[in-house]
Amino acid sequence: MFNALVVNEDDAGKTSAAVTQMSVDQLPEGDVTVAVEYSTVNYKDGLCIGPGGGLVRNYPHVPGIDFAGTVEASDDPRYKAGDKVVLTGWRVGEAHWGGYAQKARIKADWLVPLPAGVDTRQAMAVGTAGFTAMLSVMALEDHGIKDGPVLVTGAAGGVGSVATAILAHLGHQVAGVTGRPETAEYLKSLGASQIVAREEINETVKRPLEGETWGGCVDAVGGAMLARVLGQMQYGASVAAVGLAGGAGLPATVIPFLLRGVNLLGIDSVMQPYDNRLRAWERIARDLPMDKLEAMVRPATLSDLPALGADILNGQVQGRVVVDVNA
Repeated sequence: MFNALVVNEDDAGKTSAAVTQMSVDQLPEGDVTVAVEYSTVNYKDGLCIGPGGGLVRNYPHVPGIDFAGTVEASDDPRYKAGDKVVLTGWRVGEAHWGGYAQKARIKADWLVPLPAGVDTRQAMAVGTAGFTAMLSVMALEDHGIKDGPVLVTGAAGGVGSVATAILAHLGHQVAGVTGRPETAEYLKSLGASQIVAREEINETVKRPLEGETWGGCVDAVGGAMLARVLGQMQYGASVAAVGLAGGAGLPATVIPFLLRGVNLLGIDSVMQPYDNRLRAWERIARDLPMDKLEAMVRPATLSDLPALGADILNGQVQGRVVVDVNA
């Protein structure tokens, strides 16, 4: 038997989450059984745990969109018992049971071996958010980061925190956007050289083009903020867009793309090809200063998750929440 956070739905459509004991034979089908050690809390997890249950279609359900742990059993020759692995994406924790349990069974194709120098706790201090941040940095590099500061919106959140640390470590000036002045020192500790108030960026767009300010941008917010940023990019600069917290709409014009050659790069961490996932994790091991991770981490246990799910939906979570599923 093992412990898992299980979400159930009653006859009225209301969901509730509680830590429950389960058996291995209750796990869904898959090639590899993993003894899960750590998971994280992401925005999608909040939606899965919350009373609306917006991303979940079948109950009972085990949320947790990522996890790291040790292979316990495998029907796939690529993995053997004792291998350390990490999983992000593939709708785990949404359509398939995820990481908020002490055991998981999944398809071998969804896994990536942990690179040397990264342990399972560090892997989840990075997690899906940090993996997405690295994909964003890689996309900016592929299109050429211009001279001048790189803007990171939602900088105190999971994606923003890791993106800030990576970009600073690579030698870029980083301007972190935050709506909470109390996070300024935290962002500076990650390497941000400039703190920008959210209100300064999130004003109504009055002109489609403004001064050429930013040499690149990782946007973890979207909506009106993304529209404003597009008009402030340097000629030929790129924006890696990953977030929908500000909404899926984009109240912008084509002018930044036509007259300034701005590139809008959509980053999706869910169904990345294996080679790209492996490359991203190897870059994380090389280019993310692991000493910065501890400043981002907030520890949690399975029993903490219902409250934390609400906190992340309300924008009250700073950095990375690492869930020790065995605590």
